[in-house]
Amino acid sequence: MEALSGLAHGFGVALQPANILWCFVGCFLGTVIGILPGLGPAATIALLLPLTFSMDPTGGIIMLAGIYYGAKYGGSTTSILLNMPGEASSVVSCLDGYQMARKGRAGAALGIAAIASFLAGTVGLLLLTFVAPPLANFALRFSSPEYFALMVMGLSLVVLLSGISIAKAVLSLVLGLWLSTIGIDLFTAQSRFVFGRSELLGGIEFMTVAIGLFAIAEILLNIASKEKSEMLEVPRGLRNLMPSWAELKACRFAFVNGSITGFIIGLLPGAGATIASFVAYGIEKAVSKHPERFGHGAPEGLAAPEGANNADTGGALLPLLTFGIPSGSSTAILLSALILWGVRPGPLMIQESPDVFWGLVASLYIGNVVLLIMNLPMVGVFAQILRVPIHILHPTILCVAVAGAYGAAGNLFDIGLLLGFGLLGFLLSKASFPTAPLILGFVLGEPMERAIRQSLAMSDGDPSILFSRPISAFLLAVAVMILISPLWRKFRALRSEAVA
Repeated sequence: MEALSGLAHGFGVALQPANILWCFVGCFLGTVIGILPGLGPAATIALLLPLTFSMDPTGGIIMLAGIYYGAKYGGSTTSILLNMPGEASSVVSCLDGYQMARKGRAGAALGIAAIASFLAGTVGLLLLTFVAPPLANFALRFSSPEYFALMVMGLSLVVLLSGISIAKAVLSLVLGLWLSTIGIDLFTAQSRFVFGRSELLGGIEFMTVAIGLFAIAEILLNIASKEKSEMLEVPRGLRNLMPSWAELKACRFAFVNGSITGFIIGLLPGAGATIASFVAYGIEKAVSKHPERFGHGAPEGLAAPEGANNADTGGALLPLLTFGIPSGSSTAILLSALILWGVRPGPLMIQESPDVFWGLVASLYIGNVVLLIMNLPMVGVFAQILRVPIHILHPTILCVAVAGAYGAAGNLFDIGLLLGFGLLGFLLSKASFPTAPLILGFVLGEPMERAIRQSLAMSDGDPSILFSRPISAFLLAVAVMILISPLWRKFRALRSEAVA
């Protein structure tokens, strides 16, 4: 009852005309920013933060949260239509979303992404409102060993992203792990694998890798293709602009999976929406009766990561608001904004600043509806991008990709890296190496290394700390089960053939 009365108070605050305006502005800016590669929600919140200093704290945090929330919606658009992720958490949407677009189902893919985002976002907010405290207390039990075990479980998903050859997927994963080590060692301050280039001391930007491997490689593959039919089909008619009932039915478990997985992983500081989307995709493929369809345009392969991407928002805001612990760069900036406004996030925030707390939560419900209303009617408009001739579309994608890579790091060296990763993605595709494991290794490499080194420091170098703690031991056991699952399936298949 206390949560319901607080939420009612929050709607009274959020439905004030000025706050509705700031919510709409934030959602609109976030959606536009999510479409543009290289400029993620964290950078945008940081850029726009000075504009909110003179605003009322409630209106200011509502607008910034709208940007944070809206960017997650917008990131799927270019992933689906152009195979170019707008931000890190949109990479997984490329795997099946772009394949749906190639089959003339771009409108349906955009619709599924919007619906999954709305449903999972709503579930995440309901969990934030009603069942947050016990889950937050559980998340606080995570330390370095548990985070390392979580990353290992994430890496074990390589067997579900491998396609035909697990060996090729593992090699791709190892390459991604190596790329994540380039730069300055955080513990020893020594440079690693920089090859005398000062531009590499800060590491390689994620967007440079992702845009190169997906967007630039796709351009090169289309140029090299002898088939002129490689141009994407344009969806025609209202039926093809929205998902069919059969597609929505196939996604029903994916919606639930993405909602729960995204929220739980969002609770964990440092995990983030990227890991949540990969894990949700892996779970969906693992339980599917037709895993061979994943990577070839399976609707549920798009719905699960898109849902996890948006449910992560509710999970990420929970430790921020109730404990003052940011779970990522975006929430860290939101924390600094609250402190600048004189609001102290933590257990007493509800009592001390009820307008800000409940106004923010209620505005996210409103923003979720605003984003659905804003995005579903735009499905047909976005799908018309596919009508642009290839000889115009490809140079445009290249220009946007170059601008995104330059904007992420601000130096010309990254443009060269972008083209290099594009060539690498082209060669990997030609040799039938999956690129998703490379991205997974690159994302998890740095936090995994930090977690294992901190764990060993905690135990004076004793690795048994990873197995003596219940949560980390359970996660490692799950990782082992995932890794041996292909061998078990192969054994059962051989046994069936022997019996027959």
